[in-house]
Formats: sequence, structure tokens, C-alpha cells
Amino acid sequence: MSIDTLTGRFLALTLLFVALAEVFVLVPALSNFRLDYLQTRLEKAQIASLSLLATDEDQSIAAELETELLENAGVYNVVLRRNDVRQLVLSSPLPGPIAETYDLREISMWTGGMDAVRQLLDRENEVIRVIGAPVNHAGQLIEITLPTAPLRQSLADFGLQVLVFSAVLVGLTAMVLYLAAQRLILKPIRRVISHMASYAAAPEDTRSIITPDARIAELREAETALAAMQTTLTQSLKQKERLAGLGQAVAKIAHDLRNILTTTQIFADRLEDSDDPAVRRAAPKLVNSISRAVNLCETTMAFGKAEEPPPSLSRFALRELVDEIADAETMLAETGEAGKLVDFVVDVSANLVIRADREQLHRVLSNLCRNARQAIEAAGKPGTIEIAASETDHDWIIRIGDTGPGLPQKARDYLFQPFTGGTRKGGTGLGLAIAADLIRGHGGKLELTRSDDSGTEFVISLPRGTLIENIGTD
Repeated sequence: MSIDTLTGRFLALTLLFVALAEVFVLVPALSNFRLDYLQTRLEKAQIASLSLLATDEDQSIAAELETELLENAGVYNVVLRRNDVRQLVLSSPLPGPIAETYDLREISMWTGGMDAVRQLLDRENEVIRVIGAPVNHAGQLIEITLPTAPLRQSLADFGLQVLVFSAVLVGLTAMVLYLAAQRLILKPIRRVISHMASYAAAPEDTRSIITPDARIAELREAETALAAMQTTLTQSLKQKERLAGLGQAVAKIAHDLRNILTTTQIFADRLEDSDDPAVRRAAPKLVNSISRAVNLCETTMAFGKAEEPPPSLSRFALRELVDEIADAETMLAETGEAGKLVDFVVDVSANLVIRADREQLHRVLSNLCRNARQAIEAAGKPGTIEIAASETDHDWIIRIGDTGPGLPQKARDYLFQPFTGGTRKGGTGLGLAIAADLIRGHGGKLELTRSDDSGTEFVISLPRGTLIENIGTD
């Protein structure tokens, strides 16, 4: 098991924290053991001294018995204070000076723990004095002297037992936590990873989309987010696949349509020689429309293989382009079944010159004006389409507004997305998507600023600066 894995790090952290917890447990345990050890020596010394005090004052015990009592208690001397009189009850020669005195009546857990650790690490056999209270009120205090070597050995044996028990506890705890982590955390994570791998192998297959079912809230949120992402991506891939197929089909149609329109253009050129003045006036517009259709077919053929071509920038008067579009849409409105319901209002200065791709901007404005005209005609009520333009220090602003019924909710929710909702019933939404793409190619923006019962307004922003200096110009 590698430390670089989540399992390895989890197990290492478990062992570390449990070991640290055991260290905090070991010090108080050593303190309590040391206190019990010294208290036991005090009790044994008290029993030995009381047995001596029970004899007659005129009698003395043998030296061998005194030595045996001291050895049994594990001490050198026993001093008992009774009735305010300090009396040396049992004694033997000390092997050295008294190194430290400990009063068990005033000892705390912290100081007892530190004393236990210090005596455990000290390798010298010293003599210490211990003071305590006699049991059963057998006196005011009892005082003993004893060696530290047996105490240190007892502390070492006890500490070893605690460490062995702790090691077993750490191992069992780590194993239980490891198994629990495998079951509750790592297994769901591996499931998510497996779903991601299978989805990456076949993103179009909806069966590989994960179904959130984790019991852990965080993992379930991750699975839910992953499922949403996979669903969106699958839909996008299918849409792109359909668009690719549509592009190939349209490119084939555009190829044949271009040939037809080219022939039509030849005949339309002859209309300029007609004796009818109305035909002569309409002929240039018809020729321009056919030329534009031919150019659209050619660019559509390129669209089947790639994105829209980059704009070819030139400077031109915007008013001429707007008048051309307004005249064409007015003619279409007059020939409609509902009669003329649409009036055009143009608020564009004749001196306003912009820098853009004229044909692409013509497509954008024509699409927006056509959508507005068809919306007004569909409502069956007279309306107005207004085209206005202005300029700032950084942008050219073109506004296209109408007094129609407003866009459907679905169109507003999926604006500029093809095949997700058109601006009218039966529409595909391709027109707005293409228009937005053409404006982005200029480095600008196409935005919907208003759409309600009073009408709809789109705003086009084209940069005047160097955002598109790298695009080829005429």
C-alpha cells in the first residue's frame, strides 16, 4: 500500500492520531501507577511500624527482624509522627544522600506525571523521601526513604504493558477504520471513477451516465453534479453530431442551388433592359439579392466544413445598408397575405461610417428585421420596426426594436442556441445563433435588452479599436 494513495494516507493518519492519543493516555497512567506504588510502600511501612509499636517499650526487636520488616516494606527508614512527636520507628543505613522529597498529600496529576517520566528516564539509583498521611488515622504523618531503582523497574514494566496494549489497540482501530473507509468512502469513490472512465470511452451512450445513489451527502452531491455534466455533454455531442450531418447536407444542397442561382442571375441582368420602369427599378435589387444568395451558398458550403469565415472588414456608410434592408423588408411586407402591417423607422445618420464586413452585417440585420416583421404579422396588428445607430469612443451601437408581441419564453431561455427554440412558431433558432456568431467574429456582442408585451429590442456593439486589427481588411 503506497502512501501516495488515499487509502495509504488515511491509514497513516489514523495510526498517527491514535498513537498521539495513546501518548496522552500513557503519561497519566504512569502518574497513577507511581502514586499507587509509593502509597503501597507507605502502607507497608505503616504496618511494619505499628507491629513494632505494639511491643512493650522496654523490649526491643532483633536487628534481623527490623531488617526483614524494612525489606518487606521496600524502604530504608520509617518515621511516624504521633501526638506531635516525630519518632524514628525503623531505620537502616542509607546508601547515599536523599536526592528528592515528595509529599503525596500535595501532589497533582501533572507534577506526578512529570516525576514519573523523569524517574523512568533517570538511570541512577537514588534515595528519595516520601511523605504521606497514615491510614485509619494511625498518626499525623508517615515518612519513608526508599531507592528509585525498583520504582523505575516497575514503571518500565508497566509502561511496556501499556505500550503493547496500545499497539494492539492501534492496530485493531486502524484495521476497523480502514475497512470502514473502504466500505463507506473509497468504494463509492471508485464507483465514480469507474463511471467516469466508462463515460469517457463512450460519451454518446446515455447508459454510461451515472445514477446518483451514494449514501454520503458529499459523494451524492458529487455524483449529482457529475450526472448533470454528463447529461449536458451528451446532449451537446448529439447536437453537434446532428449539426455536422446537417452541414454536410446543406453543403450539398448549396452546391446545386448555387448553380441554379447563377443561371437566374444571368437572366435577371437582362431585366435592366426592360421597357417597364418599375421592372428596371426593381432589377438592381433583384440582382443584388441573387448575388447575395449565391455568396450565401458559397459560404454555406464552407460552413459544412468549418466555422463562419472571418469577416473581411471595410468602411462603408451604415445608412445605405439599413435603407437597403428596410426597402427589401417593406416590399415583402406589402406582398404578404395580411397586407402591409409593418412600418420602418430609420434613425441612422447619413454620415455614420463604420468598419465591418458589409455582407455579414447585412445578414445579421436582415435576420433581426425579418424576425421582427414576421412577429408583427403573426400578431395581426400594425407595428413599427425601428433601426437606430450611434457611436461612442470605443464602439458603434446599432439598435433594432419593434412593437411586436415579444419573444416566446422558450426563445428567451435558449437565446442564440440553435435548434432549441426559435423566435416564432416552427422556427429553429438558427438565424439568431448565426447572427450572434457573426457579430462575435467582429469582436462585438449581440444582446437582447428588452422583450415584453410592448415589443423587443436587440443591441449590436461593434468595437472601433484594435480588437480585430488582425482580421484581414479590404
